[in-house]
Parts: sequence; structure tokens; C-alpha cells
Amino acid sequence: METKHITIIGAGPAGLSAAIYAARAGLSTLVLGCAPKIAGDYDIDNYFGFPETITGKELVERGRAQAERFGADIRCDRVLGIHLDEEMRYTVKTESGEVKTCAVILATGVSRVRPGVENLGDYEGKGVSYCVSCDGFFVRGKKVVVVGEGIFAANQALELTNYTSDITIITQGKKPEMSENFLKQLADASIPVLEKKAVRLEGENGLERVVLDNDETIDAEGLFVAIGEASSSDFAYSLGIERNGVFLVADEKKATNIPGVFAAGDCRGGFLQISVAVGEGAVAAKSAISYVKKECPNMKTG
Repeated sequence: METKHITIIGAGPAGLSAAIYAARAGLSTLVLGCAPKIAGDYDIDNYFGFPETITGKELVERGRAQAERFGADIRCDRVLGIHLDEEMRYTVKTESGEVKTCAVILATGVSRVRPGVENLGDYEGKGVSYCVSCDGFFVRGKKVVVVGEGIFAANQALELTNYTSDITIITQGKKPEMSENFLKQLADASIPVLEKKAVRLEGENGLERVVLDNDETIDAEGLFVAIGEASSSDFAYSLGIERNGVFLVADEKKATNIPGVFAAGDCRGGFLQISVAVGEGAVAAKSAISYVKKECPNMKTG
């Protein structure tokens, strides 16, 4: 398995800023993430040091080039999950493989995507979950639905096969965005992918049914939300990171309550500005560098 000192999830301003500091310190640094929301063609005219307007795309490209100049490895790869292993190291599972790392910096931004189920909140903790590794145990042998259209949803559904064989994916009416490899794995596991939309949940003492937009119902005692790509909240659920709503809680050093896991940028909430994200990325990197030198001084990477 590939090994890195620091793995950064997110390739926006916070993630790239962290990568610059970590790689410049001589640590093996991996950045995982594709084009961030900022990397568009809209104009930015309030960023320090740029008297002329610059586009978000150009700013990110400059940050990426700078991080790569110091040796950071930047890859467009989807992260599906992060788990702590027996050696107290983190295993980051991606679409293309797995990476073992000493420290993780979460710089994923904040996901505002909701599945559009009108009474979802009424069943949170009563059948609705956001983390298979946390709550899969509670749906052993039960009928389960996974809501989501992408690889993250496919991975969550496949992980559920450790607990139950009755699993259905509902894409909320979207076309599935899953690779052929994942579609084959789902087919082999007899997990149907329905291009339908869940609109309401029903059940007296917990989830019993999922109502679709055509009034069809699907019996289900568990529903796992896995919309789009895995977000900071999804990683927080699986790792046990303290949250404040959709945001991660981190101290002034950007350390979360989980040793070796740091958070920077919009995923922490507050003043959601590029300049703030860049500063927080630098602080998170400084803290992660100190952690690696203390906890993994002899870690071999490659």
C-alpha cells in the first residue's frame, strides 16, 4: 500500500495552501481532490496582492503549480472513506486505491447538498443515517435504501453487504454517475440502482417505508444518505470528529478532537473567504507537520 506523511483531502485554497507548507517542510504530501468550486471563470478582486482582477480558475492553478514545485503530489481522485487502522495510522480509500498516512487534513469545503426528502430530519437516528461504518450494525438482515447517484453511494451500498443483502440505491431521479467497475460490483451483489426520487419517509416507531414521487413505496428499515461525493461531514461521522451542524469543530491550531486529523477552510464554517481558507491551510499544515514529526518520525513513505 502506498504511504504518505500527510494526506490532504480537498484541492481548493485551504488544501493547496496546506500542501505548500507541508511539502516545503520536506514531508511526503498527497492532495486528493478534483476541480474545486472556486476554480471557475468568475472574477475575484478582493484577494490580497492582486491589484488586477483574477479568476478563480487562475488563482487555483497558481496555487497548484506552487505546491507541485515543492514536491506535493496532487491527484484528481475521489475519496470514498477514511479509517483508523490497528497501527493508529489512517487508511484513505479512494476510487483508485488506498493510501496509508500519518496525518489527515480535511479541506473539503462544505456540502450543502440535501436529498430533498421532506421529513428526513424526523427519522434521523430512527432509521436515517449518514455513515455505514457507524450504523451498519443496526440494519443487520434488514431492508435498506441508499440515496445517492455517484461512486460514494455505490461504495456505501457495497459496504452495507457486510450487514445485509437487501439493498437498493435510489438516485433521486438523477442518471447514475458510477464507473463500469462499480456498476458491475453492484450487479454482482444484486443491488438495483433505481433512477427514482424519494420524497417522504413513513413509519410509526422508526423508518418503515420510503415513498417515491410516483406514490410507489419501498419497504425499508434503514436509509443511508450518500449524495454526490463524500464530504467533511461524512468523514466526521466515520471518524468521530466533533461537528457543529454541517461544520467541523477544530481548535486554534486547526486540530480536531481526533488525533492526527486537522481541518481548514470552509468545512470549519465562519467567514467563508479565500483569504481565510489560505491562512487556515497554513496553520493546519504547521500542526500536521509537528504531529508527524512527533508520532511518525521513522515512517517510510512511497
